Amino acid sequence: MPTRAVVLATVFASVAGAAYAADPIEATTAKGERVRLFENGRWEYVDPKKAEAQKPVVAAYEKERDEAKAKEQGGLFGFGRTIKPGDKDYNRGSLGGK
Repeated sequence: MPTRAVVLATVFASVAGAAYAADPIEATTAKGERVRLFENGRWEYVDPKKAEAQKPVVAAYEKERDEAKAKEQGGLFGFGRTIKPGDKDYNRGSLGGK
C-alpha cells in the first residue's frame, strides 16, 4: 500500500512541475520592450502588433528546423546520438569493406 502512495505522489509532483515550467516568463529587454520567454529558448513580444509581425519569421525558422531534424541519422525513438548532415560520420554505411 505505501508503494502506491509513493507512485501517486511522484506522478502528481511531476505533472505539477511540468505545468509550472510550461508557463512563459514575462521580461523587459534593455530597450524597454516587453517579451515572453519560453522554456525551449523561444521568445515573443507581448505587444500583439509586434508579435504578429514576428510570426512569419518564427514559422520559417521552425519549418527549417523541422526539415533539418528529419535529415538527421541515428537515434531510436528520440534516444541516443543523432548525426547531422555535414558531420564526418553522416551516411558512412556499414563500413564492412565489401
